[in-house]
Amino acid sequence: MDFLPRLRRLVRRPASGYKVGLRRPTSMHRRDSVREDAVRVKLSEDPNDAQAFRALAEMVRRRAAEMGPDGDPLTAPQDEVEKQRAADLAVWALAEELAGHPRAWYPLIELARLSIHDDHEGALRRLATAAERDPSGHALLEGIAVLRDAGMPVEALGLGVGHWRVKEQPVEIARQLVIAAIEADRPLDAKQHLAALDLHPDKAAVARLRPELEALVARAEQGYPGT
Repeated sequence: MDFLPRLRRLVRRPASGYKVGLRRPTSMHRRDSVREDAVRVKLSEDPNDAQAFRALAEMVRRRAAEMGPDGDPLTAPQDEVEKQRAADLAVWALAEELAGHPRAWYPLIELARLSIHDDHEGALRRLATAAERDPSGHALLEGIAVLRDAGMPVEALGLGVGHWRVKEQPVEIARQLVIAAIEADRPLDAKQHLAALDLHPDKAAVARLRPELEALVARAEQGYPGT
């Protein structure tokens, strides 16, 4: 079965209960299963532990590529394309489990990254929810980067404008928004996001960042017909 229809079925499936602390029964080597259990415990305590998520994602990717859905190596996907699809679906299932935690935002970022082209509106909702769950601003920063990487600077700007709290969140968000505005051919918006840094309480961080952003805005304005 093609990856996109299978992903659509996962996207539309009702959210399951939060069960990341439970390892699925497999025929893994005991050492691997113990390691997986340890990582799952970490994620049950902090679903936004990016290092633990990446470690567990690598485990489930490798297992999905080496074994079939029933845990039998004989039913494993045979070619590289099928292995990649199986691995992506395994990571999707993992992120979906983690996203059920009320404080989880990093898994939502990963779900959005996997579905950004196949389920555009759903991905945007996941990024918005992630930003709302994380007052520190790290989820917003990751979400803007996901959209920029996907070639969607206008959507990145929309996410940032809707959720950036300049007085409370990292100055790096301003950098991402300025670059997104330039990528979207909106140098005036870039200038506004740069000016918003005047409100940020970390004056030292602003001073370090401002010269780079001023140079970017100046170059963008030089090539803008409205200037």
